[in-house]
Amino acid sequence: MKPPDYDDIVAAAKIVHQHLLPTPLIEWPALSEMLGCRYYLKHENHTPTTAFKVRGGINLVSRLTPEEKKRGIIGCTTGNHGQSLAYACRLFGVRCVLVVPKNNNPDKNAAMRSRGAELIEYGKDFDEAREHCETICRREGLRYVHSANEPDLIAGVGSLALEIFDQLPNPDAILVPVGLGSGICGTSLVAACRSPATEIIGVQSEVAPAVTLSWRQGRIVKTDTPTTFAEGLATRVPASLTLSIMRQYVRDMILVTDDELREAILLLLQVTHNLAEGAGAAATAAAFKIKHRLQGKTVVGILSGGNLDLRELAKLLSRQ
Repeated sequence: MKPPDYDDIVAAAKIVHQHLLPTPLIEWPALSEMLGCRYYLKHENHTPTTAFKVRGGINLVSRLTPEEKKRGIIGCTTGNHGQSLAYACRLFGVRCVLVVPKNNNPDKNAAMRSRGAELIEYGKDFDEAREHCETICRREGLRYVHSANEPDLIAGVGSLALEIFDQLPNPDAILVPVGLGSGICGTSLVAACRSPATEIIGVQSEVAPAVTLSWRQGRIVKTDTPTTFAEGLATRVPASLTLSIMRQYVRDMILVTDDELREAILLLLQVTHNLAEGAGAAATAAAFKIKHRLQGKTVVGILSGGNLDLRELAKLLSRQ
């Protein structure tokens, strides 16, 4: 499978921007003061699906062959990948079947159904759902859309990085949440061409570290079912394509605790009045964890999504 390159991302951005406006890149002075650096947030929570993945969905579905569009697609998701596919399939008139874990965020399930997706609930975690998804795909002949091993998805989400560098040409570091890595791969491919000195740093949960361990060891490392509340980070089996790109371009990987994610969600809500889901708060949580490394620098944190389970929000607010 050939990975995308910078030209693929530029081409994808032309398609993405036919349907989406660029999202805001905002420096928040209070966060900058607390961190001792110039800290910007890339607000991917301001897309129509409240998450960055919609960029990849639009690019991929637009490029399906007529025969694939006729057959329809199937994907496995905890929500944001699924919403992206459902949104794009509605745009282009394609059937969309999605498999989600049984305990999935009900708000994300409702959002996917509202966009016309057919949902199948199966398994205790993402990877059990994924295995069931692949079985259905073989049986029904749908076009399987993996949430990471898809060059057109990576190229599409890379459009967010083009927007960053168009506005802020030479940031010192960009912090990117990592589930399976489509976002960090798109970002690192753009950075390699536009600003090679920019450090691309991934962020995962301490209780969902499979991609980080694999990146560090240079081989596929599988972990047990993640217990993190941040479903966007909750993977236990890395993806081969994104891992290979990360090994080439990503400078560092940071692990954060669930408590650090929760603190970052509340801080972002208080300071920016933006609601971040667990994965969406990961970059900010990591910025505080490594603030000693960021002193005096210009840093971008990707606020990758705002689809927080309202039950989790209620728990967070009750702690105040």
